[in-house]
Amino acid sequence: MIIVLWILQAVLAVVFVMAGSMKLSQPKEKLASRMGWVADFSAPAVKVIGLLEVLAAAGLILPSLSGVLPWLTPLAAAGLVLVMLGASFTHLRRGEYSSIALTAILLLMAAATAYGKFSALHL
Repeated sequence: MIIVLWILQAVLAVVFVMAGSMKLSQPKEKLASRMGWVADFSAPAVKVIGLLEVLAAAGLILPSLSGVLPWLTPLAAAGLVLVMLGASFTHLRRGEYSSIALTAILLLMAAATAYGKFSALHL
């Protein structure tokens, strides 16, 4: 089970570092040409979403790897569940049904990670 959780954490971290970095480094106009949903949000809101994704990615790996504040890992995963719920509602509202499938997969991966890591804490 521990290996499965680490795989989930690693995959989620890579995906969200890449997605968040893109949102942080590119102007809204360039992002909107590839991701239609960006047009519905202000430039600062898109940057905040990107920052949350990058911070969550770090939170998925660093606390568990270092052993310092390991309870932050399931909280980071739970935060990603919330981000993916927001993304799902945005795609649903816009009729972007193909995007909902990927969002749902990432949501389920984050939820499984949160559950697994909370369970491993033996609270």
